[in-house]
Amino acid sequence: MTEPAFIAALRALAQDPAARGLDDDVAVIDLGGESLILTHDMMVEGIHWLPEQDPADVAWKLVATNLSDLAAKGAQPLGVLLGYGLGGGEARFLAGLEEVLHAFAVPLLGGDTVRRGASATHGLTALGRATHRPVPSRKGARAGDTLWVTGTLGAAMLGFEALKEGQKGSESPEIAAFTRPVPRLAEGRALAPHVTAMMDVSDGLLLDATRLARASGITLAVDSSACPFPASLSPERRRAALSWGDDYELLFTLPAGQTPPVPAACIGKALPPGPAPLLLDGQAPVGVLGYEHG
Repeated sequence: MTEPAFIAALRALAQDPAARGLDDDVAVIDLGGESLILTHDMMVEGIHWLPEQDPADVAWKLVATNLSDLAAKGAQPLGVLLGYGLGGGEARFLAGLEEVLHAFAVPLLGGDTVRRGASATHGLTALGRATHRPVPSRKGARAGDTLWVTGTLGAAMLGFEALKEGQKGSESPEIAAFTRPVPRLAEGRALAPHVTAMMDVSDGLLLDATRLARASGITLAVDSSACPFPASLSPERRRAALSWGDDYELLFTLPAGQTPPVPAACIGKALPPGPAPLLLDGQAPVGVLGYEHG
């Protein structure tokens, strides 16, 4: 069963309003005057990291990617629960875990450990407190809104390729973008009161923009010439960067005429729903839009 098919089947079981119809990357539980944000991500050796990578970087990325989901809801992190597969590299993993928890002032609250098999799989649950209500979702974009993204797109792709070629050193901004992404927590909190829809870019801008468009019931028109890319990315690689993923930037919509309170690039606009949920330079994109499991 493919990932989209499996998630579609799960929707029949996820009837609680907190699940948001599984159309978001988080659950939102309203508790009186507060909203609790919960998210869980897993990482698998050979898919999310290379076997030869430093386990300290694996720990950093595991925490950071979950915090990125909280950032997309404008949440303040409250803590994390770790699921770890024992089987080697524990000392370095713990060193990286201490670094990332300290960097983002996030406490470790508990979790579980197992003895892993041939390849490592780790999971993490992150909990946060909403700083603005209603909590942003993917569903609020409307025709006439403008589409924005923070940061740049494609640095992680270049970093992954550099690692595959045997390059080392977190001093490379591209390698650091892949091994130690930085969740946009402050930006998410600043944006939450203003956006009509927001999510993070984890599986590729084109795929994630398609998800936002479908959830909102509109078409998103993306202008590739307006998309922000690192200077080290050659022009012929830009289409690949838009579908590679691992950027962990914030993708959001604003009402027409509004500008965001954080640095961001306007990369398109929302249109009434049409035959395709996404247009790239005026045409429905062909080929791979992003990363999906299966």
